[in-house]
Amino acid sequence: MDLERQAQFEAEALSRRVLLHDILRRLQGKPNDLLPYSLVSALRPRGEAYKGLQTIEVDKIIGSVDRYGDFDAEFLPKEPHTLDRWARLRQAQLQGVEFPPIEVYKVGEAYFVKDGNHRTALAKALGQRYIDAYVIELDVPVELDPKDTPRDVILKGEYAQFLEKTRLSQLRPGHEPILFSKPGRYFSKPGRYDVLLDHIRTHQYFMGLDQKRSVSWEEAVTDWYDNLYLPTVLQIRENGVLRDFPGRTEADLYLWISDHRYFLSQALGHDIGPAEAARSARLQAHRSPLDRLWEWLSSKLIAPIS
Repeated sequence: MDLERQAQFEAEALSRRVLLHDILRRLQGKPNDLLPYSLVSALRPRGEAYKGLQTIEVDKIIGSVDRYGDFDAEFLPKEPHTLDRWARLRQAQLQGVEFPPIEVYKVGEAYFVKDGNHRTALAKALGQRYIDAYVIELDVPVELDPKDTPRDVILKGEYAQFLEKTRLSQLRPGHEPILFSKPGRYFSKPGRYDVLLDHIRTHQYFMGLDQKRSVSWEEAVTDWYDNLYLPTVLQIRENGVLRDFPGRTEADLYLWISDHRYFLSQALGHDIGPAEAARSARLQAHRSPLDRLWEWLSSKLIAPIS
């Protein structure tokens, strides 16, 4: 078989592989698109630095600057013209042609192709583990992971905005990460960081009332973190609450425990504190769904005896 026919044969096999991959992704309810580099702007990049020629892992390349529509989530060609281009490159490779390094942006542990999309697709299709690349690294407050989906990037973008608005990284260097579980779960609908900002604003208001003075935003942020968020997280760890909520994060449970603490404190007439709230939340997790449903129905349907 001559090299042109071999390249064409491999391209036809690849097209069937891409079609099967697309069907499987759809059945699994997973997106089958490359990440567009434009999503990275949501992470609030603070600058970039040229890192020169490096050998990078092909599997960590998850997006493209301007050709993300031509390839699927595995960076394989899904358009006819892209597949034709792939076949021509494959033929040149079989003939012994050496390709120049690609150019990429590095964001956390993930890469986006600036130049060399088809060379990347060739490496992906052939199972190549490493590729040479000229790397430009972005300085971002929240890093990407090679397994991130577009929805993950949206959630991390919200976190980056939260850090920008609170300046928590400057006010409390080395602070505990405030991460919600992946989008799509009950606890992690978009907008959870907006709820945290509301917590801080409310805390700022009551600090002002208690201290009879104007409380700055920076004071409110640090006091919220030191006296509300961090103590709750430490109690979550001490009481092993996460074991009862698989797939959740400390930030997920902070919001739930905060609500639980508020309503329980209202019922008892005094603040129960983060330790008791965390223990009570864990006890609630061990109760049967039927018990919880009966309690809810009782509170809604049975009038108190006067």
